[in-house]
Amino acid sequence: MATIRPFKAVRPSRDKVALVSSKSFEAYAKEELEAKLDFNPFTFLHVINPGYKFQQEVSGEQRFKLVHNRYLEFKENKIFVEDEKPSFYVYECSTDKNTYCGIIAGASAADYEANIIKKHEGTIAKRVALFENYLNIAGFNAEPVLITYKDDEELQGIIENKKTERAEYEFSTTDKLLHRLWIVDDEATISKIQEIFASKEALYIADGHHRTASSALLAKNLSRNKSDNSPEAAHKFFMSYFIPESHLNIDAFNRFVTDLNGLTTEEFLMRLDTCFRIEKRGQLFYKPSKKHHFGMYLDGEFYSLYLRKKQYKFSDQLSKLDSEILYRTVLNPILGIEDLTHNDRIGYTHNTLDNLSIKTLVDKGRYKIGFSLVPATVKQLKAIADANLQMPPKTTYIRPKLRSGLTMYEF
Repeated sequence: MATIRPFKAVRPSRDKVALVSSKSFEAYAKEELEAKLDFNPFTFLHVINPGYKFQQEVSGEQRFKLVHNRYLEFKENKIFVEDEKPSFYVYECSTDKNTYCGIIAGASAADYEANIIKKHEGTIAKRVALFENYLNIAGFNAEPVLITYKDDEELQGIIENKKTERAEYEFSTTDKLLHRLWIVDDEATISKIQEIFASKEALYIADGHHRTASSALLAKNLSRNKSDNSPEAAHKFFMSYFIPESHLNIDAFNRFVTDLNGLTTEEFLMRLDTCFRIEKRGQLFYKPSKKHHFGMYLDGEFYSLYLRKKQYKFSDQLSKLDSEILYRTVLNPILGIEDLTHNDRIGYTHNTLDNLSIKTLVDKGRYKIGFSLVPATVKQLKAIADANLQMPPKTTYIRPKLRSGLTMYEF
């Protein structure tokens, strides 16, 4: 039984929303970031990069406090305005190829702790604690966690009916996305949406595991200090974007390694032959299209690798995942990479950037070898989460990638 909560969003005024909302801070190149800050006084980037006002770099709690100050300034200047009624928000972003549409609402930290909201990735305690401290000091959250649910015809009908009305927001961004947002503030519709979610036995984090864990930690800590400690208290929820499974788009990450762990190319290929049937494709670009098939680029040539299934043990849901198969058969035993997160010898790019990035990065000398994989599926993601297992890092590149500063959640 999942619990979701409407909230009074703090959000940009309609005439400024296109100028305010931003991509994730890390998504901007340095030159683009500086241009946004120099020439757009309304961008949310001023809030999350507060030292720019004084041409100073700030970090730690000093930065968190200044983020809080910039946020208050945006409210004082009426760039941000708080809604009068608790609401859900139907948000849609679309390109000429894909449309993503769902509901922005408060997700329950208690549901996360009870494993009703399920996870498929591990978290790093230090990062969780750092972001919890940020949330506590800043006092708001501006980037929703992406949560998915099994497609629901009744809920989709409510969403489609709302979309027949005039959107509160409708604007385009330079990444060629069209954004639209509708406010759901009538009590009958809110109750019906809550009733539908209450019938769901499980929800799944698609993107935002650290934000979720930090919000759950914040809920615990604030519950000791807040005067309002009712079940509906704002700090016991965290802003999330709920979308149906069919709207998720999952891509894979390519893997790159700087060297062959002391092996010659011939020795490496001989070791590889134990678990894979190898076909050399020369200059012919190869990208796998089936699970348990892998692409490889080495010494200026492409290879296709097909798993010898009789030589590999499928023991659980994790062992069926291609990123885990590559780790168990190649990256760890042959190339000597044990820690996929902190080893400087391995690198990643999501394969939406450029089909030929696997060739480009190797040819430039940054890496010796590159591997391409078939993306994981939503079904696999759910199976991993249901089994309380964790995918290897950089297994999924999930879209939509949500903008910051569109709706803010205070606690």
